[in-house]
Amino acid sequence: MKFILYDLEATCWRGRPPKGVNEIIEIGALMVNGYGEVIDTFNKFIKPDVNPVLSGFCTSLTSIRQEDVDRAEKFPRVIEAFKDWIELDDNYYLCSWGKFDKQLLINDHVLHNLEHDWLESSLDIKGQYQELRSNVKKTGLKNTIKREGFEFTGIHHRAISDAENLAKIFIKYIDSWKY
Repeated sequence: MKFILYDLEATCWRGRPPKGVNEIIEIGALMVNGYGEVIDTFNKFIKPDVNPVLSGFCTSLTSIRQEDVDRAEKFPRVIEAFKDWIELDDNYYLCSWGKFDKQLLINDHVLHNLEHDWLESSLDIKGQYQELRSNVKKTGLKNTIKREGFEFTGIHHRAISDAENLAKIFIKYIDSWKY
């Protein structure tokens, strides 16, 4: 069994997005085996279609620059590379901090008329963590990392950094997740 600990960054604005669409602009992921060992990483930017120009709010929040997404490939090519990296014919679970990232993936698949059945093998680590540590106040990933005695490393709201930090929690409780 392998676990794909992933995080996404998406186009964002203060308030409602233009044309009502947030699109994924970065995928960061770690592949972890059943022993809690990181065996590979994946990190790619994505060029958005609907709103191709990043807002100032988005670049400030994520540190992703306009030139990063301008040079990137579009969602269908990047998601195909991501699926190839996972090797979908093997046993895998996609693991994210909450349900929002999975919904973003579904939304982008629908936007581009792509099949998304492969997303069904998913675990909501945030939800399971809340059940596991029922006496703990609900917090975001960064505060949870600190509560668990880890140092948050990398840049918050960058997909690969958030995935790396998610891996710390996942690996600490590797035998506790329900799948």
